[in-house]
Amino acid sequence: MHRPAQRQRQLRSRLLVCAAAVPVILVASGCSSDSDSGSDGAKKDSGTKASASAKADGDKAPEVEKAAYAKLPEPCDVLSKKTLEELVPKAKDKSGKAGTSSDLALRGSCSWDSLENNGVDGSQFRWLRVSLMRFDSDSSLGSGAKRAQDNFAKQVADAKATKDAKSVKEEPVQGVGEQATLVRYDLKKDKDTFKQQTIVTRVENAVITVDFNGAGLAGDKTPDAGKLAKDAEKAAKEAAASVVSANEGGGKAPESDEKPKKDDSKSDDADSDDTKSDDSKSKDKASDKTSDKASTHKS
Repeated sequence: MHRPAQRQRQLRSRLLVCAAAVPVILVASGCSSDSDSGSDGAKKDSGTKASASAKADGDKAPEVEKAAYAKLPEPCDVLSKKTLEELVPKAKDKSGKAGTSSDLALRGSCSWDSLENNGVDGSQFRWLRVSLMRFDSDSSLGSGAKRAQDNFAKQVADAKATKDAKSVKEEPVQGVGEQATLVRYDLKKDKDTFKQQTIVTRVENAVITVDFNGAGLAGDKTPDAGKLAKDAEKAAKEAAASVVSANEGGGKAPESDEKPKKDDSKSDDADSDDTKSDDSKSKDKASDKTSDKASTHKS
């Protein structure tokens, strides 16, 4: 009689114990879940910060090497008086004619023309121009040297593509800057043949282009292209040296490889001060017309 009642009491006791244990398990489970979610949140925050940091680092522009040369010399000062006397011996303006430029720190040019009138035997004409360009390093465009290399190739291509040029030849030039190329061709102007020599050279982040042409006018003999090419190469070497010198504290062209003589400029000044004869005035007029004719294809 008592056993069923006793079993019922034991069963109730077990149910109460189980019921009391359930909240403990739930609480433990809840704490564990909160702890895990907190850990995951921290990991997510850490990952987000790391990703943002990596992205920020990726957004930074790549560094490029600093350009070697920060300035250019005055274009009309890059050649020595001796060289100008050899290349354009009868230049009416020995100081040269500076080209227009919006920024002389980046680009500039200077030109000279010479007409040696031999009377009934004809005349010898020469035209010389030196152009300078400098390129700064830029994170989006590349280093100054690389930009100069690209422009060097462009200048050579432009010279080869000159309109109406005949017998175009291209050849490398050794010993002038980091790289140099000579482009030569013939150009006919009003029945006269002009022998054009263009030397493009690069020194670090600067590009120098020397244009030199000559012609025998009014029946005079056509100048030797090989001699003109050597003269143009000499001018290119001096111009390149002037760029280097300008960035080392100097700026003027070296006079020559020879030891300088004592004040040759006095005799030059004396010659330039002589009164012009009527014949020399007519030469100047002829020079103006011929200069315009020869330089139109390079402007």
